[in-house]
Amino acid sequence: MKPLIIGSRGSRLALWQSNFIKDEIQKAHPQLRVEIAVIKTTGDKISETALGGYSGTGKGIFVKEIEEALQRGEVDLAVHSLKDVPTELAQDFTLAAIPARADVRDALVAGPDIRNWVDLPAGATLGTSSLRRTVQLKSMRKDFTVQVLRGNVDTRIRKRTELGLDGVILAAAGLKRLGLDEHVSCFFPADVLVPAVGQGALAIETRADDARVLDAVAPLEDAKTRACTDAERVFLARMGGGCQVPMGAHAEITNSTARFTALVASPSRGEILRHTSEGDQKRLPELAQETADYLLSHGADRILKELEL
Repeated sequence: MKPLIIGSRGSRLALWQSNFIKDEIQKAHPQLRVEIAVIKTTGDKISETALGGYSGTGKGIFVKEIEEALQRGEVDLAVHSLKDVPTELAQDFTLAAIPARADVRDALVAGPDIRNWVDLPAGATLGTSSLRRTVQLKSMRKDFTVQVLRGNVDTRIRKRTELGLDGVILAAAGLKRLGLDEHVSCFFPADVLVPAVGQGALAIETRADDARVLDAVAPLEDAKTRACTDAERVFLARMGGGCQVPMGAHAEITNSTARFTALVASPSRGEILRHTSEGDQKRLPELAQETADYLLSHGADRILKELEL
């Protein structure tokens, strides 16, 4: 039987994620052989350059080359961090499965004496590549200085010491997947530091008409994660997913109640607009739309225009 080929970036985290999906597929289909092909993306090639407010808005810089290999039939599926996937896919592709989400929060990696972000010293210098994190950190404490920090997870942890930073901010999911959560000083609650759209979730992208692959990955789908991340992507699309605007969104379902929190910020002025909507879980897409419309009518439209100039 012909094996399934997964297209993956070559970083340690990307390979962990692809191997995880490989194992899950083989659990569901023991007779199926799954292999991984490493593909270097534009995002990997410019790894020392700041990427702006939201990685998924960089026109799929972590996705483009893998999609091209998928189009050519060189690979059968791709495993992405969902936050890197643009809100609009070419019609030839589909997000065939979104597995259960990992930890959605951001985490602080700091010195051994730090157990909470409030314990950071006055004038602390923090490292992150994200404008979304930067504007929120500066709103939490005006004395924070934020330094642009790029590279993979291991590199950023190492650079904290090398550059003399007081801390670095990383996605909790990546740290936990790589077994590096022992470095974590604290986790930021999602309503304190609003995460990126899709943060903590993986996405399996396939050709839209490839029934064999669609059937193979179908058992990996998690309905709750799909509902929440779809709503977050609805919000991002409504706000204009292609612009370099710091924004975040987090959807959650507790029992039958949905809660949707989002923010948009101006990096130049430090202005942050935030809104939360709650309702029945069946209305989650509408809650995302309502949140976007609220923010747009209360100043987000001005921020969007400002950053388009």
